[in-house]
Amino acid sequence: MSDDEDYVYDEDSGEWMAASDLAAKRAAENTVEVRDAVGNLLADGDQVTLIKDLEVKGAGQTLKQGTLIKSIRLTGDPQEIDCRYPGIKGLVLRAEFVRKR
Repeated sequence: MSDDEDYVYDEDSGEWMAASDLAAKRAAENTVEVRDAVGNLLADGDQVTLIKDLEVKGAGQTLKQGTLIKSIRLTGDPQEIDCRYPGIKGLVLRAEFVRKR
């Protein structure tokens, strides 16, 4: 670290730390880890496959096991992912029913 860096007091840990380190620590706390059914970390844009048949409420359609969902988006909820699928608008899946491809 350089000598001209600002130091701030972190009330959570009770320590003085570099302002950039504190900012990185707070950013890490605000990120939500979303994991699939087998524990793989998911990120925006990942492709996933369904691990079981899912009946889509309101669409009158069933998505079969093995269906590929392209380009997911994380919602900020550790168990929900936003998806696009032809014929279904606003599809939100639980992470426990998908596996990263």
